[in-house]
Amino acid sequence: MNEDRLIWLNGELINVKDANANVLSPSFQFGANVFEGIRCYWNEEKQQLYAFRLAEHYRRLQNSIKLFRMKCPYSVEEMKQFMLDTVKANRYREDIAVRQTVFVDGFGSWFSTEPVGMFIAPVAKRRVVHPLEKGEKTCVSSWERISERDLSPRIKVGANYVNSRLAKLEAADHGYDSAIFLNREGYVAEGTGSCFFMIKDHTLITPLLTDSVLESITRDTIIRLARAELGMQVVERNVNRTELYVCDEAFFCGSAVEITPIVQMDSFQIGSGLPGRVTQEIHKQYLDVVTGNNETYADWLTPVYQEGGA
Repeated sequence: MNEDRLIWLNGELINVKDANANVLSPSFQFGANVFEGIRCYWNEEKQQLYAFRLAEHYRRLQNSIKLFRMKCPYSVEEMKQFMLDTVKANRYREDIAVRQTVFVDGFGSWFSTEPVGMFIAPVAKRRVVHPLEKGEKTCVSSWERISERDLSPRIKVGANYVNSRLAKLEAADHGYDSAIFLNREGYVAEGTGSCFFMIKDHTLITPLLTDSVLESITRDTIIRLARAELGMQVVERNVNRTELYVCDEAFFCGSAVEITPIVQMDSFQIGSGLPGRVTQEIHKQYLDVVTGNNETYADWLTPVYQEGGA
């Protein structure tokens, strides 16, 4: 299905095998593109596919387009409708992830602002099985997280992920699953493509958005669910490196990774060395929301199909 799926490219639905890129475009050569990764979850009982928090995703995409100074011809409503049309055309009845990328095309240079194209590419992506059975071994990267002084983490631009690539590959070379960044001031920032939370004395703690952190939609979701559904105290503050080693639980979060427990940080075991109870409960609450099983948050969901998956 993934090899034969349809994608949307510059106004046309075409087979992914027929999607061609201009190798001399600023996007291809210099990473001049901004994007969103949107998750959609299938509810078998309701025979419905739910897209999660579209309004927030397209607001962030518009902000990225603005900050990256792209002359984008598409409105938010058009981008949303094109995405829904593409998913429907593929008739997905499973969990998926949708990459929606706005890019600088043509034969310009790294500072070109147009012409602007867009592709929308859905792909099957199964949710993480619950309960969580294992977690990741993580290290503090030697690479510093990008900041507002150089490449703003607020812009979800393809070129920014070179920073995460370096940290991820360095971690793998040393036998770790993933890495966590410190920012220029030495405080904890985020993971390689995901935000960070830790739990200490029944309090959920996460770095500030001004600590070189992406304005993550999943991060915001977790904060709200922890407060409303679990009655937890949530604190957004600077986090020091050594706090990582003595926390009770820790996890990454993001649209792609959902909630991923951390069981080791550098040479230090986190908690019992297994995914923690609170982390697992947060994950359960998250899945209930994104799959449409918690009606309290129905306004976060956009049904893809009209009735019964049709």
